[in-house]
Amino acid sequence: MTRIGPWERRTRRTVYENPWIEVWHDDVVRPDGTDGIYGVVHPRFLAVGIVPLTGQGEVVLVGQYRYTLDRYSWEIPEGGVPLGEDELAGARRELAEETGYEASTWRLMLRHSLTNSISDERGVVFLATGLTSGRARPEPTEDITVKVVPLARALEMVDEGEIHDAVTQLGLYAVARLRSG
Repeated sequence: MTRIGPWERRTRRTVYENPWIEVWHDDVVRPDGTDGIYGVVHPRFLAVGIVPLTGQGEVVLVGQYRYTLDRYSWEIPEGGVPLGEDELAGARRELAEETGYEASTWRLMLRHSLTNSISDERGVVFLATGLTSGRARPEPTEDITVKVVPLARALEMVDEGEIHDAVTQLGLYAVARLRSG
């Protein structure tokens, strides 16, 4: 048995896997001492998000249709960095692939855990400034539209529900707080 805080894991088995995720089924003893089960989605990547901010206070957003949600989504550039790879190197690559932009200055804004009741996914969000434009090189699964909007407009898009991605919301609010002093 493996102790995990007030939980005990009796067994763990993989019930599904592909190149991006693994799903575990755990037989556990709950904190109250009763037997139970727990399912864990384990991404094989670190989630990275980048808030690319121009010298004029504009944010570079990417729009794409999200299969899982069956809807269009405006987001900051995001992607998966293989576990063990340098997270900043991965963020630089994702920014260039999705937008064509490169940045001369990078700042780690925050670390996060989303959906931590069902997944052990971890992520980071960077602020990228000193932008220079280039040619985007999206992956075959990505049909991306790039748009540049003032930070204030991006925050309005959150308020209006047009930006519903949590990593994007976290990143935009962190940058807004930084800029407000």
